[in-house]
Amino acid sequence: MANDYQHTIAGEFELAGIGIHNGEAVSLRARPAPEGSGITFKRTDLPDAPTVPAQLDYVAGTELSTNLGVDDARIATVEHVLAALAALEVDNAVLEVSGPEVPILDGSFAPWLEALRAVGRARQSAPATMIEVRDAITSRDGCQASYTVLPHEGLRISATIDFDHGAIGRQYGDFRLDGGGFLEEIASARTFGFREDAPVLHERGFAIGASLENTVVLDEERVMNEQLRYPDEFLRHKVGDMVGDLALLGGRLRGHVVAECPSHRGNVALAREIRERHEREQRGERIDVTRIMDCLPHRYPMLLVDRVLEFEPLKRIVGLKNVTINEPFFRGHFPDHPVMPGVLVIEAMAQVGGLLLMDSVDDPEGKVVYFMSLNNVKWRRPVTPGDQVVFEVEVVNIRRMACKMKGRGRVDGNVVAEAEMTARIVDK
Repeated sequence: MANDYQHTIAGEFELAGIGIHNGEAVSLRARPAPEGSGITFKRTDLPDAPTVPAQLDYVAGTELSTNLGVDDARIATVEHVLAALAALEVDNAVLEVSGPEVPILDGSFAPWLEALRAVGRARQSAPATMIEVRDAITSRDGCQASYTVLPHEGLRISATIDFDHGAIGRQYGDFRLDGGGFLEEIASARTFGFREDAPVLHERGFAIGASLENTVVLDEERVMNEQLRYPDEFLRHKVGDMVGDLALLGGRLRGHVVAECPSHRGNVALAREIRERHEREQRGERIDVTRIMDCLPHRYPMLLVDRVLEFEPLKRIVGLKNVTINEPFFRGHFPDHPVMPGVLVIEAMAQVGGLLLMDSVDDPEGKVVYFMSLNNVKWRRPVTPGDQVVFEVEVVNIRRMACKMKGRGRVDGNVVAEAEMTARIVDK
């Protein structure tokens, strides 16, 4: 099912039920939306029918469900319908809700998927937003919940849950959710809760609409429903919730998520980590090899920056130097024990810093960066063939025409060199 184009739904549908927390009757009508508009909720019961985008910036709460809000317009328990939309790669839709909570239906994702598949999808002309994890990302939420995301061509989730109840215990599963994976492995898994918690939750305004018709309920010893839909239905529902919460990224996630005891709060925190990394990488892609050569006067063998990984204008830059045995300086500098000259390590760091300054210049071909001083230069360990040196340079301050920067070079996370640098841009 994966492709590079946005989709909306090909028709309209409406589902009605009650909110699992407030217990009130509510309906949701889904309508097609233009490309680039994303998923938005509309509170049709409020004056002027205010809209709430299904995006991370509008998360208003994560206790027992994921809630969105703009001013006084709130939408609770959005994760199930968002998971279904994400599973079918629907990028744009308007979800009109007649109350403050999305209907729970049977407590699973299946009714939403069935309705979406019945109306079908309509392909749009704009490219879809793809959020590809390129390097490992980690996130923690408190003492239990932890996440690692690794590169993967599609969406894969490996998750573990651990509950002190004989019917659940510790459960682990690995799910590939591309194509029909979500429909086959996750869709029918229902939300669950514990009967002993009900009185306290009701007093706090939660789980008022919960029943055996929409929730897997556990007493002290057993499952009170007739039967489970999967032996590990609890785990699978948690995975489905993760898909819905991660849909708040506003794009199609491509990565392998490894989660220990996931929660709505942890899922949202993870999504924010992924978004931040993705945005940094997108900024870094502004400077490719051609742009590097446009901004720097250096040429082989003195051009020592291969790629820019991250970029924040006049704030921060991360650049990469691949060190190979073919570097010309190895022929005469310790040829029997090849070590990259320390002055060239600092030169590479300075070139990365020069890119940070030159990107702000309208006419880089007519300018050049001159370095005025180096301070607190330290070499921590040698750089040898096969190393990838990642240079991170940050602006300390800019006064008049001079810019003070601080840089570090790392190999496999270990600092190999650091320095404070002062530079200015001048006419050639």
